[in-house]
Amino acid sequence: MPVFALVDCNNFYASCEKLFNPALQNIPVVVLSNNDGCVVARSAEVKALGIPMGVPWFKIQEEAKRHGIVAFSSNYSLYADLSNRVVEVLSQFSPNVEVYSIDESFLEFSGFERIGYTSHGIEIRQRVADWLGLAVCVGIGATKTLAKLANHCAKKQLAGMDGVCDFTTMDMESLTHLFERIDVGEVWGVGRKISMRLAEMKIQTVRQLRDSDAESIRSQFSVVLERTVRELRGLSCLNLEEVAPARQQIMSSRSFGQLVYDRSDLEEAVAAYISRAAEKLRGQESLAGALQVYIRTNIFNPEAPQYQKSVTVPLPEATADSRTLTAWGLRVLRRIYRPGYGYHKAGIALMDIVPRANQQFSLLAPTGLVSARSESLMDAMDSINKRYGRGTLKLAAEGINNQWRMRRGHLSPRFTTAWDEIPQVRAR
Repeated sequence: MPVFALVDCNNFYASCEKLFNPALQNIPVVVLSNNDGCVVARSAEVKALGIPMGVPWFKIQEEAKRHGIVAFSSNYSLYADLSNRVVEVLSQFSPNVEVYSIDESFLEFSGFERIGYTSHGIEIRQRVADWLGLAVCVGIGATKTLAKLANHCAKKQLAGMDGVCDFTTMDMESLTHLFERIDVGEVWGVGRKISMRLAEMKIQTVRQLRDSDAESIRSQFSVVLERTVRELRGLSCLNLEEVAPARQQIMSSRSFGQLVYDRSDLEEAVAAYISRAAEKLRGQESLAGALQVYIRTNIFNPEAPQYQKSVTVPLPEATADSRTLTAWGLRVLRRIYRPGYGYHKAGIALMDIVPRANQQFSLLAPTGLVSARSESLMDAMDSINKRYGRGTLKLAAEGINNQWRMRRGHLSPRFTTAWDEIPQVRAR
């Protein structure tokens, strides 16, 4: 029988900000979304103050001053690097690891019975704390759904264990009593709408969902929720995905730091978004057969003139060449651009994605040599940017002084990924 563990970093974004600044140890900290818009992460101190997730920052600035809340812009480079370091530590505790999100990973614990699953979880927690300075919680169960639920119990200390909750050590009677106290909305994959529908069926707790008729749940909801019911009963239906499947669509978009009126500024933004998406496309060794570009004004300001437009074009040949994709993207942008509007957001999507090994060439164009040169150039570009930092080498179409870039007025240093921003220690 398989045994799974879910390791989740506590308050990950906020914890990363506190990690390199000891003065923030007991200070309430929030991390803001793009353009410093809304609260997307909260430290434990902020949660204790009752500040909700997703609240616009401008609405709580006075309250933040009263409570001494420190705000940070999202530092994606820092968070991604620390996430990778956590995964490196976790890989020492299991040969099978699935990176579920930037702060969560599933591990397969099968084979560690002699050590003891709980002891193994405690050791993971201690190792991450000692080596990286981050706190994690570990949930252990016979299925991925139970491991996820056990992780929730570890965070809330519902099972009497702080930081590690192991359902495999609990008998059925104890689990049933625990599940009676947990709202069904805490189950992995049960969102607000499903919770409301389940409530109409008198299913409000985890126990009630576990004991419900699986076939009936499937007919009224989906096979996905039926699997959830069976997983709550200890029947593993979800395997560990050690290799993330290739994305079928890659999107890149941002709201601008200020309204954009000139087409040239929009062109720079679209070119930058395409370059980033093409880099991800090459990273999974794929090609895109279609490209979508869209622009829009600020829909949250109905008094301003409104305009939005998107167009998708099929490409003559599937490609991952940033130059080719950018040329098509700018052609589409010139088609949909309308002067006189203040544009708030632009974005692109790479579609009809296929593996690079399955590339089909046009019969009307000599593509063999051209394709080889394209791959070599893109490989060189990616290698340089990986070694010296993103943006070291880029297309001229992306511009240099991008006035449209999103606002990040509270950005902390990239402590672990930029040489000129590494932490400094000064002797008194």
